[in-house]
Amino acid sequence: MPNTDSSQPSTPGNGASASARFAPMVAQLSAEIAAARNAPELANAKARALGKDGALTAEMKKLGALAPAERSAVGRELNEAKQAVERAVRSREAALARAELDARLAQEAIDVTLPGRGAGTGGLHPLTLTIERIEAIFHSIGFDVADGPEIEEDFFNFTALNTPENHPARSMHDTFYVDAPDGKGGGLLLRTHTSPVQVRYARRHQPPIKVIAPGKTYRVDSDATHSPMFHQFEGLWIDEDVSFADLKSVYADFLRRFFERDDLDVRFRPSYFPFTEPSAEIDMRFADGPLAGRWLEVSGSGQVHPNVVRNFGLDPERYIGFAFGSGIERLAMLRYGVGDLRMFYENDLRFLQQFNR
Repeated sequence: MPNTDSSQPSTPGNGASASARFAPMVAQLSAEIAAARNAPELANAKARALGKDGALTAEMKKLGALAPAERSAVGRELNEAKQAVERAVRSREAALARAELDARLAQEAIDVTLPGRGAGTGGLHPLTLTIERIEAIFHSIGFDVADGPEIEEDFFNFTALNTPENHPARSMHDTFYVDAPDGKGGGLLLRTHTSPVQVRYARRHQPPIKVIAPGKTYRVDSDATHSPMFHQFEGLWIDEDVSFADLKSVYADFLRRFFERDDLDVRFRPSYFPFTEPSAEIDMRFADGPLAGRWLEVSGSGQVHPNVVRNFGLDPERYIGFAFGSGIERLAMLRYGVGDLRMFYENDLRFLQQFNR
């Protein structure tokens, strides 16, 4: 058998079938082939033996000068020598291939004694956890949860909420407008709050109406406490006898249950919104902790404006109620002690995994 050990050169025995005339040449060429340490060196050794200017090729070129009888014998001997060298080349190619495979297997060896890498356990985003908590609290006191389109009609986003075209309050809700399919302005926009969901819900249901509407909203704004896309939840309670006192009771109770603290203070500060009258900003403060003593705005609220009740399809002389709207990111930041709203959207697992332990 040909010698296939990659560390030992082939012996002249590889050319044993060649005649004595070319045996020394075959032995020399076979030794050079066996000494090749890699594919490029083997290709060079093969070329020196069998290439256009190789040793055996040069001998074959001499056959034409020999007498016919001698040419036949020498030609047969040269063919045997060529076959011996080709066997040496194939043997070395196989040895080099095995050596390369062995090296790769050694390098890529897997330690089967190591414990397996288990699949990581997924978790919910902190904003999703916050929304679920808000929904659970309000559901426990009889509120439904409603949803609506994020690409909204101008009527539901503004006009139905007592904010007609050219109303100055619209400048506070600068948003992204969407062209209609025909390429013309079609009164479509990315909603600036989830109050349009309240309008749609109230038009489909009869009082008493108790509903919250959490979801994504959009405004042209971006900094450490604002994002072009953010989350709000709006609340609405409409019935024949709902007062501002009910608003204070419901929202103050929500804050204490959401933060799991009874020692926080809540105040209602007079403000203005076109869709409520009277209107108030809702502030809160903690008794202790890093934010102790600071009043923090958490919601806008008020008694639903009679024009809005009328746009619900209801009689404002009979029905009355309150509404409020809060930023979900703001509540999540206060609950979890997050200082920069943008961290919720950077998809850094080191940050997000903290909320699912």
